[in-house]
Amino acid sequence: MRPLLPRLLAAAAALAVLSACAPMPAGPAEFSAGRTRVVLPSSAWEDLGSFDDALAALPPPASLPLQTRAVALRGARNEVLAVMLVQSHQRSDPRDRTLWTASCAQEQGLWVRDAAAGSPVRVDCLRFKRWAHSSDRFLDKANPGLVRWIGERGVALTQPYSHVNYRYATEGGAYIEVNALVDLRLLKLPAGNTPDYLRAGLPAEAWSQQMARAARVSVGMLDGFLAVPPFPAALPQ
Repeated sequence: MRPLLPRLLAAAAALAVLSACAPMPAGPAEFSAGRTRVVLPSSAWEDLGSFDDALAALPPPASLPLQTRAVALRGARNEVLAVMLVQSHQRSDPRDRTLWTASCAQEQGLWVRDAAAGSPVRVDCLRFKRWAHSSDRFLDKANPGLVRWIGERGVALTQPYSHVNYRYATEGGAYIEVNALVDLRLLKLPAGNTPDYLRAGLPAEAWSQQMARAARVSVGMLDGFLAVPPFPAALPQ
Protein backbone atom coordinates (compact mmCIF):
# COMPACT_ATOMS: atom_id res chain seq x y z
CA MET A 1 0.00 0.00 0.00
CA ARG A 2 1.29 3.46 -0.88
CA PRO A 3 2.07 5.74 2.08
CA LEU A 4 -0.85 8.00 2.97
CA LEU A 5 1.06 11.29 3.37
CA PRO A 6 2.34 11.55 -0.25
CA ARG A 7 -1.16 10.84 -1.53
CA LEU A 8 -2.64 13.55 0.69
CA LEU A 9 -0.03 16.06 -0.46
CA ALA A 10 -0.69 15.21 -4.11
CA ALA A 11 -4.43 15.62 -3.58
CA ALA A 12 -3.92 18.99 -1.89
CA ALA A 13 -1.73 20.19 -4.76
CA ALA A 14 -4.31 19.07 -7.32
CA LEU A 15 -7.06 20.86 -5.39
CA ALA A 16 -5.03 24.08 -5.36
CA VAL A 17 -4.57 23.90 -9.13
CA LEU A 18 -8.27 23.26 -9.68
CA SER A 19 -9.17 26.17 -7.39
CA ALA A 20 -7.04 28.54 -9.46
CA CYS A 21 -8.57 27.24 -12.70
CA ALA A 22 -12.22 27.10 -11.70
CA PRO A 23 -14.26 30.23 -12.54
CA MET A 24 -15.49 32.09 -9.47
CA PRO A 25 -19.15 33.08 -9.05
CA ALA A 26 -20.30 36.59 -9.91
CA GLY A 27 -20.70 39.24 -7.22
CA PRO A 28 -23.32 41.97 -6.64
CA ALA A 29 -21.58 44.16 -9.24
CA GLU A 30 -18.92 43.10 -11.70
CA PHE A 31 -16.92 44.85 -14.43
CA SER A 32 -13.92 43.91 -16.55
CA ALA A 33 -10.49 45.55 -16.63
CA GLY A 34 -8.36 43.83 -19.25
CA ARG A 35 -8.23 40.18 -18.23
CA THR A 36 -9.35 41.02 -14.69
CA ARG A 37 -12.87 40.50 -13.35
CA VAL A 38 -13.43 43.32 -10.87
CA VAL A 39 -16.06 41.92 -8.49
CA LEU A 40 -17.42 44.53 -6.07
CA PRO A 41 -18.98 43.78 -2.67
CA SER A 42 -22.09 45.91 -3.22
CA SER A 43 -24.43 46.92 -6.03
CA ALA A 44 -24.04 50.52 -4.82
CA TRP A 45 -20.88 50.79 -6.93
CA GLU A 46 -21.33 52.33 -10.38
CA ASP A 47 -19.30 51.97 -13.54
CA LEU A 48 -17.41 55.06 -14.72
CA GLY A 49 -16.17 53.43 -17.91
CA SER A 50 -12.89 52.04 -19.18
CA PHE A 51 -10.01 53.16 -21.35
CA ASP A 52 -7.01 51.52 -22.99
CA ASP A 53 -3.39 52.36 -22.44
CA ALA A 54 0.06 50.85 -22.84
CA LEU A 55 2.96 50.57 -20.45
CA ALA A 56 6.54 50.75 -21.64
CA ALA A 57 8.53 47.70 -20.59
CA LEU A 58 12.10 46.48 -20.84
CA PRO A 59 13.82 45.46 -22.97
CA PRO A 60 12.70 48.09 -25.50
CA PRO A 61 10.74 48.48 -27.68
CA ALA A 62 8.42 46.26 -25.65
CA SER A 63 5.09 47.65 -24.47
CA LEU A 64 2.30 46.08 -22.47
CA PRO A 65 -1.33 46.70 -23.55
CA LEU A 66 -3.44 47.69 -20.53
CA GLN A 67 -7.05 48.48 -19.81
CA THR A 68 -8.29 50.58 -16.90
CA ARG A 69 -11.75 50.27 -15.34
CA ALA A 70 -13.05 53.02 -13.07
CA VAL A 71 -15.86 52.61 -10.55
CA ALA A 72 -17.36 54.85 -7.87
CA LEU A 73 -19.30 54.30 -4.67
CA ARG A 74 -21.98 56.85 -3.79
CA GLY A 75 -23.73 57.52 -0.52
CA ALA A 76 -27.35 58.13 0.42
CA ARG A 77 -27.17 61.73 -0.83
CA ASN A 78 -25.43 60.73 -4.06
CA GLU A 79 -22.11 62.00 -2.71
CA VAL A 80 -18.97 60.19 -3.86
CA LEU A 81 -17.55 58.03 -1.07
CA ALA A 82 -14.92 56.12 -3.03
CA VAL A 83 -13.34 56.01 -6.46
CA MET A 84 -11.33 53.01 -7.64
CA LEU A 85 -9.34 52.48 -10.82
CA VAL A 86 -8.12 48.99 -11.69
CA GLN A 87 -5.56 48.70 -14.48
CA SER A 88 -4.65 45.28 -15.84
CA HIS A 89 -2.85 43.66 -18.75
CA GLN A 90 -5.20 42.60 -21.51
CA ARG A 91 -3.77 39.24 -22.58
CA SER A 92 -2.94 36.13 -20.61
CA ASP A 93 -0.38 34.74 -23.06
CA PRO A 94 3.17 34.59 -21.64
CA ARG A 95 5.73 37.18 -22.69
CA ASP A 96 9.48 37.22 -22.87
CA ARG A 97 11.33 38.13 -19.70
CA THR A 98 10.09 41.55 -18.60
CA LEU A 99 12.06 44.00 -16.48
CA TRP A 100 10.42 46.69 -14.37
CA THR A 101 12.01 50.03 -13.52
CA ALA A 102 9.37 51.63 -11.28
CA SER A 103 10.56 52.01 -7.70
CA CYS A 104 8.74 51.44 -4.43
CA ALA A 105 10.65 53.95 -2.36
CA GLN A 106 9.87 54.84 1.23
CA GLU A 107 8.37 58.29 1.63
CA GLN A 108 7.64 60.41 4.66
CA GLY A 109 3.97 60.37 5.60
CA LEU A 110 3.26 57.16 3.65
CA TRP A 111 2.97 53.58 4.78
CA VAL A 112 4.96 51.65 2.15
CA ARG A 113 5.38 47.89 1.82
CA ASP A 114 7.78 46.62 -0.85
CA ALA A 115 7.31 42.85 -0.82
CA ALA A 116 9.50 42.49 -3.93
CA ALA A 117 12.43 44.16 -2.16
CA GLY A 118 13.42 46.19 -5.21
CA SER A 119 13.54 43.22 -7.59
CA PRO A 120 14.05 44.21 -11.27
CA VAL A 121 11.82 41.35 -12.50
CA ARG A 122 8.94 41.65 -10.04
CA VAL A 123 6.85 44.44 -8.52
CA ASP A 124 4.82 44.08 -5.32
CA CYS A 125 4.37 47.60 -3.97
CA LEU A 126 1.68 48.84 -1.58
CA ARG A 127 1.53 52.54 -0.72
CA PHE A 128 -1.04 53.96 1.69
CA LYS A 129 -1.60 57.63 2.54
CA ARG A 130 -4.11 58.03 5.35
CA TRP A 131 -4.64 61.79 5.04
CA ALA A 132 -4.41 62.07 1.26
CA HIS A 133 -6.59 65.19 1.18
CA SER A 134 -4.11 67.15 3.33
CA SER A 135 -2.78 70.57 2.44
CA ASP A 136 0.57 69.23 1.19
CA ARG A 137 -1.16 68.44 -2.14
CA PHE A 138 0.12 64.89 -1.94
CA LEU A 139 -2.03 63.48 -4.72
CA ASP A 140 -1.27 66.35 -7.10
CA LYS A 141 2.40 65.45 -6.81
CA ALA A 142 2.08 61.66 -6.64
CA ASN A 143 -0.50 61.15 -9.39
CA PRO A 144 -1.46 64.34 -11.26
CA GLY A 145 -3.10 62.31 -14.02
CA LEU A 146 -5.49 60.74 -11.52
CA VAL A 147 -6.36 64.13 -10.04
CA ARG A 148 -7.03 65.54 -13.50
CA TRP A 149 -9.18 62.56 -14.50
CA ILE A 150 -11.27 62.79 -11.31
CA GLY A 151 -11.84 66.49 -11.90
CA GLU A 152 -12.88 65.93 -15.50
CA ARG A 153 -15.35 63.22 -14.51
CA GLY A 154 -16.78 65.22 -11.61
CA VAL A 155 -16.25 62.46 -9.04
CA ALA A 156 -14.09 64.28 -6.50
CA LEU A 157 -14.56 63.30 -2.85
CA THR A 158 -15.75 66.16 -0.67
CA GLN A 159 -14.88 64.59 2.70
CA PRO A 160 -11.41 63.69 4.04
CA TYR A 161 -10.10 60.59 2.27
CA SER A 162 -7.26 58.09 2.09
CA HIS A 163 -5.36 56.94 -0.98
CA VAL A 164 -4.28 53.36 -1.67
CA ASN A 165 -1.97 52.47 -4.54
CA TYR A 166 -0.95 48.88 -5.21
CA ARG A 167 1.15 47.60 -8.12
CA TYR A 168 1.95 43.98 -8.87
CA ALA A 169 3.90 42.73 -11.88
CA THR A 170 5.67 39.52 -12.82
CA GLU A 171 8.61 38.55 -14.98
CA GLY A 172 6.16 37.00 -17.45
CA GLY A 173 4.50 40.35 -18.19
CA ALA A 174 1.47 40.17 -15.89
CA TYR A 175 0.54 43.58 -14.48
CA ILE A 176 -2.17 44.98 -12.24
CA GLU A 177 -2.45 48.32 -10.49
CA VAL A 178 -5.15 49.59 -8.15
CA ASN A 179 -5.72 53.21 -7.18
CA ALA A 180 -8.42 53.87 -4.61
CA LEU A 181 -9.59 57.08 -2.97
CA VAL A 182 -11.74 56.21 0.04
CA ASP A 183 -13.74 58.42 2.39
CA LEU A 184 -12.07 58.12 5.80
CA ARG A 185 -15.40 57.34 7.44
CA LEU A 186 -15.39 53.98 5.65
CA LEU A 187 -11.95 53.06 6.95
CA LYS A 188 -11.93 53.91 10.64
CA LEU A 189 -13.47 52.91 13.93
CA PRO A 190 -15.52 55.45 15.89
CA ALA A 191 -13.15 57.28 18.25
CA GLY A 192 -15.17 57.00 21.44
CA ASN A 193 -12.19 56.72 23.77
CA THR A 194 -8.41 56.70 23.71
CA PRO A 195 -7.95 52.99 22.80
CA ASP A 196 -10.44 53.39 19.94
CA TYR A 197 -8.58 56.47 18.75
CA LEU A 198 -5.24 54.64 18.82
CA ARG A 199 -6.73 51.75 16.84
CA ALA A 200 -8.44 54.01 14.30
CA GLY A 201 -5.74 53.59 11.67
CA LEU A 202 -5.60 49.80 11.88
CA PRO A 203 -8.76 49.02 9.86
CA ALA A 204 -7.51 51.27 7.06
CA GLU A 205 -4.15 49.52 6.86
CA ALA A 206 -5.84 46.13 7.09
CA TRP A 207 -8.19 46.99 4.22
CA SER A 208 -5.32 48.20 2.05
CA GLN A 209 -3.52 44.89 2.62
CA GLN A 210 -6.68 42.92 1.82
CA MET A 211 -7.06 44.92 -1.39
CA ALA A 212 -3.44 44.22 -2.32
CA ARG A 213 -3.84 40.52 -1.60
CA ALA A 214 -6.98 40.31 -3.76
CA ALA A 215 -5.21 42.03 -6.67
CA ARG A 216 -2.15 39.81 -6.33
CA VAL A 217 -4.24 36.62 -6.23
CA SER A 218 -6.26 37.70 -9.28
CA VAL A 219 -3.16 37.50 -11.48
CA GLY A 220 -2.95 33.75 -10.84
CA MET A 221 -6.66 33.11 -11.41
CA LEU A 222 -7.66 31.68 -14.77
CA ASP A 223 -10.53 34.17 -15.08
CA GLY A 224 -8.71 37.07 -13.36
CA PHE A 225 -11.17 37.08 -10.45
CA LEU A 226 -10.52 40.10 -8.19
CA ALA A 227 -12.83 40.26 -5.18
CA VAL A 228 -12.73 43.82 -3.83
CA PRO A 229 -13.00 43.54 -0.02
CA PRO A 230 -15.82 45.40 1.75
CA PHE A 231 -14.88 48.45 3.79
CA PRO A 232 -14.60 47.99 7.57
CA ALA A 233 -17.29 50.61 8.31
CA ALA A 234 -20.84 50.92 7.02
CA LEU A 235 -21.83 53.63 4.56
CA PRO A 236 -22.51 56.92 6.36
CA GLN A 237 -26.15 57.95 6.49
